[in-house]
Amino acid sequence: MLCIVPVKFHHAGRQYDFNAQGLELQPGSRVVVETERGRALAIVVTAPREITAEQAPEGLKSVLRIATEDDIAQAAANAAREKDAVRYCKERVQSRNLEMKLVRAEYAFDGSKIVFYFTAEGRIDFRDLVKDLAHHFHTRIEMRQIGVRDEAKLVGGLGICGRELCCCSFLTEFYPVSVKMAKEQGLALNPTKISGQCGRLLCCLGYEFEAYCELRKGMPKCGKKVCWDNHEWEVTAQNALARQLTLRQADGTTRVVAMDEYESGQAREPVATPAPPAAPSRRPPEVPVQKTRPAPPREGPAPLPPAAAPIPAATEPEPAAEEAAQTGNRRKRRRRRRSGRPSAPAEQGE
Repeated sequence: MLCIVPVKFHHAGRQYDFNAQGLELQPGSRVVVETERGRALAIVVTAPREITAEQAPEGLKSVLRIATEDDIAQAAANAAREKDAVRYCKERVQSRNLEMKLVRAEYAFDGSKIVFYFTAEGRIDFRDLVKDLAHHFHTRIEMRQIGVRDEAKLVGGLGICGRELCCCSFLTEFYPVSVKMAKEQGLALNPTKISGQCGRLLCCLGYEFEAYCELRKGMPKCGKKVCWDNHEWEVTAQNALARQLTLRQADGTTRVVAMDEYESGQAREPVATPAPPAAPSRRPPEVPVQKTRPAPPREGPAPLPPAAAPIPAATEPEPAAEEAAQTGNRRKRRRRRRSGRPSAPAEQGE
């Protein structure tokens, strides 16, 4: 029985199996392993497991030891030296007018080699560049050309969804992606919408492709003429997630039909649904107005009656007016005497 453990060399790198050599390893532990390119610092992915000798892969390498503090410090020093290596290499590329884009430089764990990753449209003659770099760094130089997807994986960034790129966060391998996947999911074939940072089709187009293919089984394609409910219809749209079809007749009548209803061949009778409750009024609640009773009269002295209007005093008749009245009475008496009529009582007393 062999005890193997899967390890990776980068955060979202590919996983490789190594012989654990009986070491007690935990997920996340750092170990030093032996590879075809020399020693390297790796990270344990899962706990070791036992397999038979027949199941062991060919060329199985072994884990040398658990990484010590010196090993981790050496790896940090190599990472700091990589920035200077990239800067100097870019200067030499510009001076020699090479049509290549330098992406990253990576030191070997023991510092015996530097690997430069670059992208280019075609083949590049970089023999003179390698001589310049070897003369400056006094170590072995390896130039490795990579694709645009590998460049995005090494550089990293954010996708159009706002999250970290899948290739540098959890994808360990690249899988083929085609435009058919976008068509099957009903996406707009806009290059800016279905392309990633690398300029290729989004890797996430393949995540739900199989689910859409499974849901579309048995659904007629758009534009197909079908006979349903004793009438001829044309399929104008599909909704794979809801399993619904949009049908249209020659007179322009459209109807959305579920797949189980379409397969039955007849329209279902509409089910009476209770009317929804009335929406509550948004007016503020009315505050009840409290009727106030008139206040009782205060106890105190009775109010004074209104003052009576003053009675004008009787004025005495003037003497001239009195004499004129007596003269008139005398004339009346004389006339009665002459006519023989009796005088009034008031005139007799005078």
